[in-house]
Amino acid sequence: MDFSFSEEQELFRSSLREGLSKHLTPRVKELDSKGEIPRETIREMARMGILGMTISEEYGGMGADMITTTIAAEEVGRADITLATAVYFLLEAGWGYIFDRYGKPSAKEQVLPRVTSGEYFLGIASTEPGGGSDVAGEKTLAIRKGDKYVINGEKMYISGVAEAAKYGGGFLLVAKSAPELAHKGMSMIYTPVRDVPGVTTSLIRNMGREGISTGVIVFKDAELPADYLIGEENKGFYYAMEGFNHARVLVSAACIGAAQRVLELGIEYIKNREVFGQKLSKFQGVQFQLAEHYAKLEAARALVYKAAWVVDQHYKLNKLSLSEVIKSVSAVKWLAPVFAFDAIKEVATWFGAYGYSKDGPVEASVRGAFSYLMGAEGALNVMKVLLAKELLGKEHA
Repeated sequence: MDFSFSEEQELFRSSLREGLSKHLTPRVKELDSKGEIPRETIREMARMGILGMTISEEYGGMGADMITTTIAAEEVGRADITLATAVYFLLEAGWGYIFDRYGKPSAKEQVLPRVTSGEYFLGIASTEPGGGSDVAGEKTLAIRKGDKYVINGEKMYISGVAEAAKYGGGFLLVAKSAPELAHKGMSMIYTPVRDVPGVTTSLIRNMGREGISTGVIVFKDAELPADYLIGEENKGFYYAMEGFNHARVLVSAACIGAAQRVLELGIEYIKNREVFGQKLSKFQGVQFQLAEHYAKLEAARALVYKAAWVVDQHYKLNKLSLSEVIKSVSAVKWLAPVFAFDAIKEVATWFGAYGYSKDGPVEASVRGAFSYLMGAEGALNVMKVLLAKELLGKEHA
């Protein structure tokens, strides 16, 4: 068993960390306060090759494997501890992969080069007002009429709505094309939102991850070309699950990257902060907290990279079962955000009032990490349900 990365992966990590520390980290306060990742930062990320890095080289991507993409997700989380940029990154990587793998050549040629160059935004439109984890229970309809799909319905809490509306691009929409078939009658369709009759958007203000927008998309007799269909009709549920299996690993990696950086900031602070005549680092209570969080983050990080390896083994090499993917991905998507948030929250308390201040270095990370406890990319309890079903067998769960 080898826990090392390849020489190429180590070089990729070091060069990416250097680039992000120069072009992203200095702008974190700006993107959090202004509510947008600067376009120059997006262009720099494109020049680094990490926007849609899972997309084929033919369309400007790297065709990267999951472990390399996970390295990038961890580094993006480390560079922007608000986790806003990580959301942008993982959406391009996770759903760009699905578009590239299953999309029609005409649609891919139109959209994917603009995603990898940073011109277009690409995301997922799955969640509805009634909930997000119950994908099969969604109500949005996509009914084919000739060479078009007519869309009616509403999607809510969708990341990147403002970016897609302002700069171009769109979402992989999950909708029912044969409602009578339940989840077996769902299709996935690429859906631009700018200048499309019948498509309107509005924004929702979140408590964290403010560098990327969240919003609502309403479809009223909106017509989309049939060429925007991803893969086969009525197979959209399965493409969505494949995309979420990738995205959940990247979410977990980003959370761990942010928490590790926050822990480093905390270590620096307690080594220099004096209370009651000695450094804060001298207090055993703080030492115990540091040791516990370091160990938990290391454990979660190991599980992140195992999950990335399992995903590649199944989807690229066909060597492991889908059940192994679901177990690894569900376990890490449950553990990593919890361990990350606990560490970030604890470190914030080391800073005292400064940890609660927007002028401080960590409060934005508390707000950002909390979103992944609330259910982004899959609710925690749903992850437990998925894991239990695989362990017990579906007939016993």
